[in-house]
Amino acid sequence: MNRSSTKAWFDVLFGVVVMGTVGTLIGTILGGSPVPLASALGVALGAVVGLLGGRRFLASILVGTVLGGLLAWLVAGFDKISFGAGAGAAMGGFLGVQISMLLDGRAARSVGAVDGSDEGPAARSTVTKS
Repeated sequence: MNRSSTKAWFDVLFGVVVMGTVGTLIGTILGGSPVPLASALGVALGAVVGLLGGRRFLASILVGTVLGGLLAWLVAGFDKISFGAGAGAAMGGFLGVQISMLLDGRAARSVGAVDGSDEGPAARSTVTKS
């Protein structure tokens, strides 16, 4: 295996573990019988997200799951950890997407500034000049 395929396998396995865990948590909240279906859906989605290279997204879900579970444990007790972890995973995913979009936009702006527009920021403004 070369380095790029090793990274791809790591991303897929990372996605399977993170999203499989979230699927299991959601299945647990729904009751006993949906656990295998929710877990399988989580594993499949995690593999696809990992294959597409969503490492930042998966990391934000992981952090949200852990922090949500810890906060629920501190506030509501041991019985509510799965609820807090599921809600934390949802918030982590949402914030991860938003942060990723902001970072990508910032990187695109800095590449545009480096590419050599001598006209300054006013030329890139959306306001039309008459």
